[in-house]
Amino acid sequence: MVRKPGRMYRNIDGPAYTRREYIGGVPNPKIVHFEMGNVKAKDQFPVELSLVVDEDCQIRHNALESARIIANKYLNKVGSANYFLWIRVYPHHVLREHKMATGAGADRISSGMSKAFGKPVGTAARVKRGQIVMSARVNPQNVEKAKIALREASYKLPSPCRIVITRGAELVK
Repeated sequence: MVRKPGRMYRNIDGPAYTRREYIGGVPNPKIVHFEMGNVKAKDQFPVELSLVVDEDCQIRHNALESARIIANKYLNKVGSANYFLWIRVYPHHVLREHKMATGAGADRISSGMSKAFGKPVGTAARVKRGQIVMSARVNPQNVEKAKIALREASYKLPSPCRIVITRGAELVK
């Protein structure tokens, strides 16, 4: 799949490349679930905490999946019926990589980076400063555990993040 490190895809440069109907071979996002926990009672939790990014960036689909896994792992400690976790961005942007030929005789095969466009290697979500990446809804007694879960998830993302209580702030001590 992708051979380049994630820092090469972090910055937003150029227009969005999202028209999958014209692109062949785009891999599906690795994100398994966008909503976890007690989905049926998602509107009944009074407190909502959100993970907000502090800078414009692209978040690769595997970074979103790893953030989802770690947040879900920490929130499962309060019981699967006592929280609702929601990934609020979708990786629409198609990432491309120009795979250079290496080894002996590669100079006859490849013309380097001349007219390089690249083949699809993954997807990313383009987020703006102040945009919510994921939200967790819990009861007031589980707010501290939700903060820990979102803080751990923020370590998996390429941008610095902050945790904001977007609903039910008056219920938190």
